[in-house]
Amino acid sequence: MTKTVRIGCGAGFQGDRLEPAVVLASQGELDYLMLECLGERTVALAQLRRLHDPTHGYDALLERRMRDLLPLIKQNGVRVVSNMGAANPIAGAEAIIALARTLSLKVRVAALTGDDVLEALDPRQTVLETGEPLESVGALFSANAYLGVEEMLPALATGADVVLTGRVADPSLALAPLAHEFGWKLDDADRFARGTMVGHLLECAGQLTGGYYADPGKKDVPDMAHLGFPFADVDAEGHARLSKVAGTGGRINRMTATEQLLYEVTDPSAYLTPDVTADFSAVEIRETGPDTIAVAGARGRKRPDTLKVSVGYQAGYIGEGEISYGGENCVARARLAGEIVAERLRGELQELRIDIIGVSALHTRALAREAPSPYEVRLRVAGRSADRARAARIGEEVEALWTNGPAGGGGARKETREQIGIVSCLLPREKVQPQVTVLET
Repeated sequence: MTKTVRIGCGAGFQGDRLEPAVVLASQGELDYLMLECLGERTVALAQLRRLHDPTHGYDALLERRMRDLLPLIKQNGVRVVSNMGAANPIAGAEAIIALARTLSLKVRVAALTGDDVLEALDPRQTVLETGEPLESVGALFSANAYLGVEEMLPALATGADVVLTGRVADPSLALAPLAHEFGWKLDDADRFARGTMVGHLLECAGQLTGGYYADPGKKDVPDMAHLGFPFADVDAEGHARLSKVAGTGGRINRMTATEQLLYEVTDPSAYLTPDVTADFSAVEIRETGPDTIAVAGARGRKRPDTLKVSVGYQAGYIGEGEISYGGENCVARARLAGEIVAERLRGELQELRIDIIGVSALHTRALAREAPSPYEVRLRVAGRSADRARAARIGEEVEALWTNGPAGGGGARKETREQIGIVSCLLPREKVQPQVTVLET
């Protein structure tokens, strides 16, 4: 019988639901459970938490997820691979070990570090988004390189129940277990491309099973309140069949998979990862049964010589205020309120944006003028400043509209928060120094 490896995805972003992973771990008959919980902004915010407290910086939901999952993965022989280590994989591993002890479980955790490359960056190097030097964007506080399979394989080789990483490429969370199980070589571009395709389809979890696909009356998805998350059965060639646990909500078909396949892929013929340059242009997706698809046809070329780095910088403070207006002429009153705030803050801020939610917040002003007048709207004013006190003035001015602005304002709120910015650059592979730390109860 041909060997296959079953990988399920139990989380597609940091704040994802907890129970779909439990369903997969208990009923999915998995070999591996990947938990993809790290984005560019997420890792930068984690770095800020680590700066304030060196014992933190891992995923805020790590203990909650693992409390439910540890007994199940031990019982069912499932290995977890996750980037919930965020900015501090070793502290995250220590937290898992402490939790395992309270649950009286024997658990081994392998923590992968080395993606933190802030000290290796050259301030004069080019920002990918703007072409300007890195030193021009502001005070840098984080830089995380996208690691891949080469760095993850030693962690998997330890036999750990949980492999905890920081910033790795999302598809690598599936590709690394496949390369480990089947013994794929690092230069096996076609198999790596197929495994990358599988990882990319799985990585956003509920998006593949209809979550981001649903559009009532046009693209209906059943029982979305109990959306099941996907798993893939992958063979030694990288060909895969994807489905979900029977009885769970959602839908997997050719359309949901096609939307996810193209998600965040700028060039389907050259999708760059640390592991391979993947070509998805000839991928075939076939429906082979209810909520079951087969995927094949990805091809690969040599991996890039450099690694992408996500860089966080301090971008000042965001001040925000909101207030609602209802009834006849509410749009005109909201516009007047926005003009009042803009006049009072003139010249004080680096940037100021005024939106009327329900009229001009999502679409162009030209489209907004053509839209029928609503009966209730919400004014939102947001701006940015290097000075916290000036940013706070925005919410204060909006709140003052209660008695100093147009008639009928209510439900005001205000907030001031530190703002981070994210840019990208490239780094030679040899500047990364990965390390695996194993902890066990």
